Amino acid sequence: MDFTVIICTYNRASNLPICLGELSRQQNVGDMKWEVLVVDNNSTDNTRETVARLAEELPVSIRYTFESQQGLNYARNRGAQESLGDYFCYVDDDIRVASQWLAALFQTLKSNDADAAGGRIYLDDSIILPRWIKPEMYGFLGHQDFGESPFQMDGISKYPFGGNMAFHRRVIDKIGLFNPLLGRKGSGQKRAELFKGAETDFFHRLAAAGSRIFYAPAAIVYHQVMPFQLCKRYFRTIHYNAGVQKAYHDPQTYHRRLFGIPLFLFAQTARNIARYLGQFFTRGPDWAFRQQMTVGHFLGMMRGYMKRFHENSR
Repeated sequence: MDFTVIICTYNRASNLPICLGELSRQQNVGDMKWEVLVVDNNSTDNTRETVARLAEELPVSIRYTFESQQGLNYARNRGAQESLGDYFCYVDDDIRVASQWLAALFQTLKSNDADAAGGRIYLDDSIILPRWIKPEMYGFLGHQDFGESPFQMDGISKYPFGGNMAFHRRVIDKIGLFNPLLGRKGSGQKRAELFKGAETDFFHRLAAAGSRIFYAPAAIVYHQVMPFQLCKRYFRTIHYNAGVQKAYHDPQTYHRRLFGIPLFLFAQTARNIARYLGQFFTRGPDWAFRQQMTVGHFLGMMRGYMKRFHENSR
């Protein structure tokens, strides 16, 4: 098998007909042996039955597997372990792939002897974004576009996003699997579930191992943003939780601390609060919202350091 397309899903059976339907219409893949593997991450809806029906109806090889341990990275790791392809990739169940998507990924990986590759992620053009979501915030909704030209990514400042990333099987031997302590849990609609950072950790480890990561601009997908992702609460939560994770897993040792929080963080947080208040009163709450997210990130870091301090003090 040349390629396995892995779809990790949780209680979104209604998304699968469109997602799998677009996958079944791939072009320029006639010489490729490929499959789709749907990883059911402990769903309670009719995901299993929906996959079975679509496997009968669609002209593409579709397999089903079940991962009972809740969490996106548990599902990703199950998919990687059960994939049959020399290469494997991930798309989310709310993704629609363009017709040349798989061929572009395969060509990029093969021609560059790459360990990993990823392409562009556009927001579905049917989505009407609130005015407070500025273009620089689109990345929090999964958007990624580095332009028309392919290039080698460094894995640190530039790397593929989770909705459109592919790998050679050898990366598992190089760095292992995704860290299940990071990433989203469940549907991602509760504060305790809504965590990012899993791809950042994985690609940073790939970069440290000297891996070759490439950008494939012709590998295009479209992200169908969920309604709850267009609320300010969603943006605040992902930035706060990112701060918690960053601090909790920080390998640095700081000698000047208060309740585990590095003292310099108090001054940084205060400056960002002042900046937010200045923007709020001069430009209004919508304009200042991005800065509010930054404040939340610093508060999350303080929470993360305190959490680790109290756990280590027991």
